[in-house]
Amino acid sequence: MSAPDDIIHQPVRLRIMAALTALQPEAEGLDFSHLKKLTGATDGNLGAHIDHLAKARYVTVEKAFVARRPRTTVSVTAEGRRAFEKHVAFLRSVIDGGA
Repeated sequence: MSAPDDIIHQPVRLRIMAALTALQPEAEGLDFSHLKKLTGATDGNLGAHIDHLAKARYVTVEKAFVARRPRTTVSVTAEGRRAFEKHVAFLRSVIDGGA
């Protein structure tokens, strides 16, 4: 039986990973403001969770300036996509009564 991924299991990180893995693998990712709306997190809280996911190599973070304004884009990595799929499989096993 699989186990929960302690990195992904936290609710804000779970929302981040769900949003990013819902995108096609070739997609650019989601910008910080979009993730903020999806998660309901504050700037500082969201940034800390993104940093945690980046340290685990589940996401990459690109910072750029667009029209002289900062833009942070977060993308899921192949490793992050696999970890999320395993976490979802664990959750399904719990729902199905297998845990």
